[in-house]
Amino acid sequence: MKNFIGTYECKIDDKGRLKVPSSLTKQMENFEDKAFVVKRSVFQPCLEVYPMKAWDKLMDKINKLNRFIKKNADFIRMFTAGVKTVELDNAGRLQISKDLTHFANLQKDIVVTSAGELFEIWDKDAYEKVISTNEADFASLAEDVMGSFDEE
Repeated sequence: MKNFIGTYECKIDDKGRLKVPSSLTKQMENFEDKAFVVKRSVFQPCLEVYPMKAWDKLMDKINKLNRFIKKNADFIRMFTAGVKTVELDNAGRLQISKDLTHFANLQKDIVVTSAGELFEIWDKDAYEKVISTNEADFASLAEDVMGSFDEE
């Protein structure tokens, strides 16, 4: 499995075009896919960008849900709302649609940050706010999330 690495401060223009940093562009070349999927994050006001192979793997799980159970159908509808496929243009930019730009409240200054097999696109102020936790809170979160793993 391939993972993205890094956090980058970028700009997005009035037409929703994001110039992808060259080091991230190089990482994107490691994925066999030319197309990526952009979607709304479930828990935060940001966008998630998946390589097509990672997106297909996620959708394989979602497609196993029984759509005749209302909450499953509602989840699928909300999870896939606004999903778009994108490719880098010749200038190394990603086009972010107006609805997704609005969802994440993307202004001129943004942050692109790695999140394992995907990367996230944040408005810079929102990103700074969400990561500005004190050390004790982060230590507690790390213990809760990672403390139960037993390396073998």
